[in-house]
Amino acid sequence: MTTASQTETPASGEETMPVRISKGIAQAQPDWLNVYLISDRTLLSEDRLLECFETALKAGVRDLQLREKDLPLDKLFPLAMELRSMTKRYGARLYINDRLDVALMVDADGVHLPEGGLPAEEVKARYPHLLVGVSTHSLDGAQRAEQNGADFVTFSPIYDTPSKRQYGAPQGLDKLRQVAENLKIPVLALGGIQHDRVSEVLDAGAHGVALISGIWKRPDISEAVTEFTRAHEKSAHGREPPFK
Repeated sequence: MTTASQTETPASGEETMPVRISKGIAQAQPDWLNVYLISDRTLLSEDRLLECFETALKAGVRDLQLREKDLPLDKLFPLAMELRSMTKRYGARLYINDRLDVALMVDADGVHLPEGGLPAEEVKARYPHLLVGVSTHSLDGAQRAEQNGADFVTFSPIYDTPSKRQYGAPQGLDKLRQVAENLKIPVLALGGIQHDRVSEVLDAGAHGVALISGIWKRPDISEAVTEFTRAHEKSAHGREPPFK
């Protein structure tokens, strides 16, 4: 296991992406998780799927979650392998939604767990090199995720969005602020986020934004990524990181 005083030495000719390690445990850094992009192949044409992922990474996405819950394993695994290679090429981090086995097999940087999924503390205890995110929809759920060892949480839905209507009415900025004030780990605002709303969710205490349709539904993915990245940089400039 890599420790704080050690670095991995790649084999000759082998590419590797450095992973920051503290005491042998991967931990989110203040300049990570600013624009966290979540996949949704239903919003993209199948023949351009990989092209769209690469466009987003080339434009500056550095945290990408593969979240295709209905995709059979025989299709999910090769897609994860493709994205692992692609994210390494662009110096980005790859997270696999729920499927710890796939995350380990493709050497992903992290796994993102549903609120009622695998216990974060068990995953972190057995695989400390993985970053562990948890989806949350309440203050209690967010606090429980932090207590259980999550490295970061998404909190949703902040605004109305079709993909999150199953979780009820939008949470709004006041609830986001309450969650952010009570957690020491990064809180990512998710649900209906547009680039002109980045400032207000950061004002409410979010560390970053998690996005699906805000990028994938745009006709120009590169332009959308640039807008969100610039909006985050502008809004976060001069702020103290909301976590340490």
